[in-house]
Amino acid sequence: MHLLLRTLYWLITSRRRSPLSIWDTATVPMRARLTDIDIARHINNGMYFSLFDLGRFDLMVRAGVWDVMRKRGWSPVVQAETITFRKSVVLGQRFTQETRILGMDEKCIYVEQRVVVDGEVYVRAYIATRLLSRSGPVPNEEILAAIGAHVPADRQVPAWLHEWRERTALPSSRKPAPHAW
Repeated sequence: MHLLLRTLYWLITSRRRSPLSIWDTATVPMRARLTDIDIARHINNGMYFSLFDLGRFDLMVRAGVWDVMRKRGWSPVVQAETITFRKSVVLGQRFTQETRILGMDEKCIYVEQRVVVDGEVYVRAYIATRLLSRSGPVPNEEILAAIGAHVPADRQVPAWLHEWRERTALPSSRKPAPHAW
């Protein structure tokens, strides 16, 4: 990750922010920095995914999940992500990043993340993520048990999001994925 210092900063400062439930929406105030923008003077499209990492870390730390993960040797990884842009965030512009967990299925935890400026959504992304241990993927039931949570009834992942992940998935790392058009 090319935002190592910024990530360490958020991992430390998130501990001083108010605690959240894993099902709450985490908000992170930010400003577009010189290192975030491209030659068009707005945040580079690829930079949003790195900035969204910070939002997910903030939610995990504030909900107490980060400490549980570290104790158990679990690491978060992104399995798939998609993003839509509506308006540009320019150099120096303040914005809020919002992160919330939509729900989970048998393989992934689904997260919605937004960039909001003055109450208006500029960017929205959907991320399918999982936790890995040394022995492989951690089942979501084990994660929920470890953090003492259950999925609220209103957190059902939309069917289109399941379909998106399944249709865009590459073969397992244990199966061949030949390069052919």
